[in-house]
Amino acid sequence: MQADRFFQTTRGRIVEELRRRKSASAIDLAGLFNLSPNAIRQQLVVLERDGLVLEKSVRRGRTKPTYEFSLTQEAEKLFPQQYDKMLGAVLREVKEQFGDDGVSKVFDGIAKRTVAKTKARVTAKDTPGKMAQLAEVLREGGVVAEYSLIEGGYALHEHNCPYSEVVKDHPEVCSVIHQVLDQTVGGEHVQTESIATGGTQCRFEVKAN
Repeated sequence: MQADRFFQTTRGRIVEELRRRKSASAIDLAGLFNLSPNAIRQQLVVLERDGLVLEKSVRRGRTKPTYEFSLTQEAEKLFPQQYDKMLGAVLREVKEQFGDDGVSKVFDGIAKRTVAKTKARVTAKDTPGKMAQLAEVLREGGVVAEYSLIEGGYALHEHNCPYSEVVKDHPEVCSVIHQVLDQTVGGEHVQTESIATGGTQCRFEVKAN
């Protein structure tokens, strides 16, 4: 599909709105587009079939769970991706001038600043609280993130990665989220899936403390 034509359609406008809001229910979107919830759901079914959105159950207050929709990594490809090309060019230049150590030092500095900012937001006393707060911080940064309970701990799911192409040549990019997990959630964690290597998500398993 051609992106310019796609974004002129109702489905394209839904994708744009989901990118802006991070996630929304069919009722939320119906109110925005002045359409019935059923009409919106029909569009969402097509988007889900095409691998552009995913559905998840969330609880809003004390009401029964609501189904919300968010974009997949495939949908992110519909938007201009010039920033990852620029980052790749910058990292190649750093590596050319200063070698692998220079690239590592760049990301060590980025990680330290990111950790400091994230620790100010992740203040819960228990692991599930920390996971919830970290997922919220990631969502605010444009990552479709959530966490789930698994046997022996928790899993952090990132359903999109704006730097997945860069990671293929510069795996140091991923060092940032690993340091964030180490210093905000704590405990032991392992990455079990990566978008950059063909996975459908970036998935991190964290052992319960």
